[in-house]
Amino acid sequence: MLYLTLFILSLILTYMIRLYADKKSILDIPNDRSSHITPTPRGGGVGIVILFFASVIYLRDSIDSSLFYALLCAIPIATISLIDDILTISSKIRILVQSISSILALYALGGVNSIDFIYFELDGYWINILALLSIIWLTNLYNFLDGIDGYATTQAITVGLGIFLFFDISLGLVIVSISLGFLLFNWHRASIFMGDVGSATLGFIFAIFVFYYINSGDDGDILISMVLLSLFWFDATVTLIRRLANREKLTQAHKKHAYQRLVQSGWSHDKVVIYALLFNLIFIFLLYFIPNIWIVFAINIISLFIILKLIDKKRGFN
Repeated sequence: MLYLTLFILSLILTYMIRLYADKKSILDIPNDRSSHITPTPRGGGVGIVILFFASVIYLRDSIDSSLFYALLCAIPIATISLIDDILTISSKIRILVQSISSILALYALGGVNSIDFIYFELDGYWINILALLSIIWLTNLYNFLDGIDGYATTQAITVGLGIFLFFDISLGLVIVSISLGFLLFNWHRASIFMGDVGSATLGFIFAIFVFYYINSGDDGDILISMVLLSLFWFDATVTLIRRLANREKLTQAHKKHAYQRLVQSGWSHDKVVIYALLFNLIFIFLLYFIPNIWIVFAINIISLFIILKLIDKKRGFN
């Protein structure tokens, strides 16, 4: 009943926010980086944020205290991102707030003691520096990948499903429910966008889940998280590396992410999203039924490289 209620509330809130944003001209105006051509209301992620944190408080007794307080550290990010959606503020201020929130979240989690990965145990104080940078990176890359209708929303749905299935936490289904409600307004052609308030906050929340489960000491948890988020971190990271190799100005707007180049090659927004959704569901299926997580992880990475090469042939990286 809780999840049905959240779905309905998400529908209502998104509809109300869309009307308000349209009335107050809080619009996403197309620019060089945009994949849409008409001004569209933004900030719809406010509904996702409100319902998520209301659920966190409602379910507090069933949430580990360290995870509870770490998730609350996303509130400053949601706040500064909402302000940015409305007024546009300096990226330096946003990074500063993200850094402070990330430090507080890591403190709430008790820090990261070690990471078991590829049969090696990584430890030392520098692990927390790596964790800090990773949280900030995931926060921002989720925002970078929110560039076509329904893409970031469907990613949230599949990651939320994975959180529930593999980590047995009900907040995963909370994310699924509220994202589904928003998706009905965000599907191509979207009548409202998530905005930074939604995408940056979701990226931060997912990063917190990753490092919360890393502290369990099971290297499989890292691999599961990487597979669930693979479409986003792989595309964003490879694109960044390729732009660095080309000596491009990283602060300059671009449309070189794999999903953007697919749209430029002639694919519609919904076609890209449907294929991405199928990709994610296939790997959730594999994670669920194949005991050896390393096999799934290897298949995932190989598949991503093959897909990238196919996209390069359709639309070059230029």
